[in-house]
Amino acid sequence: QLQLVESGGGLVQPGGSLRLSCVAPGFTLDYYSIGWFRQAPGKEREGVSCISRGGGSTNYADTVKGRFTISRDIAKKPVYQQMNSLKPEDTAVYYCAAARLRCGNEYEYWGQGTQVTVSS
Repeated sequence: QLQLVESGGGLVQPGGSLRLSCVAPGFTLDYYSIGWFRQAPGKEREGVSCISRGGGSTNYADTVKGRFTISRDIAKKPVYQQMNSLKPEDTAVYYCAAARLRCGNEYEYWGQGTQVTVSS
């Protein structure tokens, strides 16, 4: 069973940056498109970004365009989400998830999440 593990969350001041990582220990993510999602207290889960299997296609929620960048290192396996110019409204638990083949397909596997808090 594929298991995803996120890391890189933490407390950061507004305007700061964080880089999240998503790995699958013992497995390869090469066959999956990977999405990042987030859920803030009292709010529904929101899709943030997604990257295709080969890394050639990415898409972003309007709320993070120009600030977040999703990437993947095929050789080293992790999928990253670089988050710049963070705002308090970015505070949430961030999850990575894997979908077979394409972004937008059913996300079959999910991580446990990593907390991101943006506060002064």
